[in-house]
Amino acid sequence: MSKIKALSLFSGGLDSLLAMKLILEQGVEVIGLYFDTGFGGRGEEEKKAYLERVAKNIGAKLEIVDIKEQFIQEILFNPVYGYGKNFNPCIDCHANMFRVALALLPKFKAKFVISGEVVGQRPMSQRFDALKKVEGLAKGEGLILRPLSAKLLPPTIPEIKGWVDREKLLDIKGRGRERQLKLAKKFGIEEFESPAGGCLLTDEFFSKKIREHLKYDSFSLEDVEVLKWGRHFRLKDGAKLVVSRNKEENERLKNLNLKKYTLFTLPLPGPVSLISKNASKEDRLLGAKIALTYSKATPSQTYEVKIENEKFLTSPFPSKKRAQEYFLNGRV
Repeated sequence: MSKIKALSLFSGGLDSLLAMKLILEQGVEVIGLYFDTGFGGRGEEEKKAYLERVAKNIGAKLEIVDIKEQFIQEILFNPVYGYGKNFNPCIDCHANMFRVALALLPKFKAKFVISGEVVGQRPMSQRFDALKKVEGLAKGEGLILRPLSAKLLPPTIPEIKGWVDREKLLDIKGRGRERQLKLAKKFGIEEFESPAGGCLLTDEFFSKKIREHLKYDSFSLEDVEVLKWGRHFRLKDGAKLVVSRNKEENERLKNLNLKKYTLFTLPLPGPVSLISKNASKEDRLLGAKIALTYSKATPSQTYEVKIENEKFLTSPFPSKKRAQEYFLNGRV
């Protein structure tokens, strides 16, 4: 007889690891689903390597689920329950992950879905009423189990049918971490991410950049990646300019698949830059001037900067202060 399988929402944090381990301990096979919305942070490659490692350490499997396009089209700009402090539609986001996970049950021949949510841990998405809203939006129909707080919640189908033993589940609540840390020690879980999380939509400045962007343009997956890197400027005629801050960002910007932006470099050591493809000639000249200001260019000299097929002869600003007049959000 084959094992019962469960799918788990898997962020890589301690709570989701513990929830998975509690179910694994009951002889259920667990597949952790990491949902890639595109807003997980600036180190996605490292994150995925970490997820592979910690899932393997507890005996679970890992699947990366790419929902970037769906998340932008269906969730980000029209959340039923609104946003948190910044641009984070937490309740709708959680519900969407459950909804996708539930739809994947047949594919993986799994019976139910679990998560590491703890009652009362997060003010927006993990209150009792918020958990009900999430389940309602996701149409969970009793198939969503939260092992860390199960005894504080109504019995689910997995418990009623005996797929898991409710008595071996927990009744953790609130923002304290003492019980989770003790449980981690018991299970030998030593590597786990901070509970602070890494969603860029909770970041004040990233959220401001999204709102500012929407005043001038539509929003696409390309924009998500562009917003993650470099110094961002809005030029006089409305074009966006992005100027890298270091060698790593030079490589990041070079490797982006660009349709709305044009990449340009300088005739001397300095930053890689992007500018809107539809930028006016005046904005392109200004963009070249700003990019030169963040290079090793000498203010008293003139340089030729090529942007697509146009060549611009210009000098850097005498100081970065002048260039900073075009900064977005006052953040460099």
